[in-house]
Amino acid sequence: MIEDSTLAKAKVIVVTSGKGGVGKTTTTAAIGAELARRGNKTVVIDFDIGLRNLDLIMGCERRVIYDFINVINEEATLSQALIKDKREPNLYVLPASQTRNKDALQQEGVGKVIELLKNDFKYIICDSPAGIERGALMALYYAEEAVIVTNPEVSSVRDSDRIIGVLNSDSKLAKEGGEVKKHLLITRFSPARVKRGEMLSIEDIQEILAIDLLGVIPESPAVLSASNQGVPVTLDNDSDAKLAYRSAVDTLLGEAPAKTAPASTKSWNFLRIFKGETV
Repeated sequence: MIEDSTLAKAKVIVVTSGKGGVGKTTTTAAIGAELARRGNKTVVIDFDIGLRNLDLIMGCERRVIYDFINVINEEATLSQALIKDKREPNLYVLPASQTRNKDALQQEGVGKVIELLKNDFKYIICDSPAGIERGALMALYYAEEAVIVTNPEVSSVRDSDRIIGVLNSDSKLAKEGGEVKKHLLITRFSPARVKRGEMLSIEDIQEILAIDLLGVIPESPAVLSASNQGVPVTLDNDSDAKLAYRSAVDTLLGEAPAKTAPASTKSWNFLRIFKGETV
């Protein structure tokens, strides 16, 4: 890698969720690709040891030779393990290992790799496993900002609340008396289902989690289609999801306020269930 002294201070952002299957890895790929498309040198790191899904969504699974754990164990250099995206010259992937040993991720080793990446990249996006397993704790420990991905379902929002608690207590910034800046990204949102009382509204989720809204990604077949093709949705054909992710990146960069989906309707029954009240 070629060091660029003109790079601004690198920013470490973790993309996390309390529950699996909410679109977290899709979000990592989408945000990373969009930041790179705008001229920012960006690396996305897969912390999901043993599964390795990020390289599939990025379409580079057949190009993996060395991985994150190889670099930590000094079995390969960072340059050997990083995969440069063929579509965006500013985008790189550091894939996860397929080892079953979850303890292979060590805090000191992760810290050294992130410090090396800071020499070359403006944005370091950490794709965290769901929940609070070891990989998730390692992914969020060095974060300066966090994108918390949730579906508009009670269980997903409840688990996201737990992740906020972990960020507030177990991150390096928190331990040093600071605070990780947190952003809320709502995925698979359907105003029609909110109207029918089948899911929480945007207002419900904001009231529960009390963090700033980054964006709202609508339910869209384009997301699954892009993932199946190994293309980040922000680099795929035009769709409502693509535009929503790009809008979220506008907000992440401070270029625009968050935009909400239309026709949002309160679903107070869900909110009361979440709070433990009887309906």
